[in-house]
Amino acid sequence: MAIFLSKINTIPRIIRTVLAIVLLTCVLLGIAYQQFMSTPSLPPASPMTPNPIVYVEIPVTDLERASRFYEEVFQFSLESTTVDGYSMALFPAAPGSSGASGALVKGDVYVPSKSGPIVYFGTENIDRALERVRKAGGKILYPEKRLDGIGSVAEFEDSEGNRIALFATKP
Repeated sequence: MAIFLSKINTIPRIIRTVLAIVLLTCVLLGIAYQQFMSTPSLPPASPMTPNPIVYVEIPVTDLERASRFYEEVFQFSLESTTVDGYSMALFPAAPGSSGASGALVKGDVYVPSKSGPIVYFGTENIDRALERVRKAGGKILYPEKRLDGIGSVAEFEDSEGNRIALFATKP
């Protein structure tokens, strides 16, 4: 150790100072990197933990009109049923697949709104989906917006007055 220290003393003082500053900066940047990069922006999920949203109910005042609207916009069939006295139109569900399913629901406790949570429906092409929204009588609230590296989003008002969103993964 003494030999090492004696060799360091042969290096000019200004160079030793610069090296010490560089070394200290690297250490501090490493600590900062570890602190910020180890703090995830989303809570971690284990492989055994499913996505937290499993089912969504969209309030409607006219179930037949809303069913026609959603079938036209998303080009799938809804299944009518009654649960606990509430009329419902169930969206398709594929057990074991990613994403959630849900239903259109009519009842005294279900009030359509543009101010509540926003439900995002996946689509392959937002422009085509928005055109179907217009044809079905909906209103575009937020035109397609591209999100760098993620995909695109848009929002519309459905036949019942709910704010609904679209999401398409990046091409």
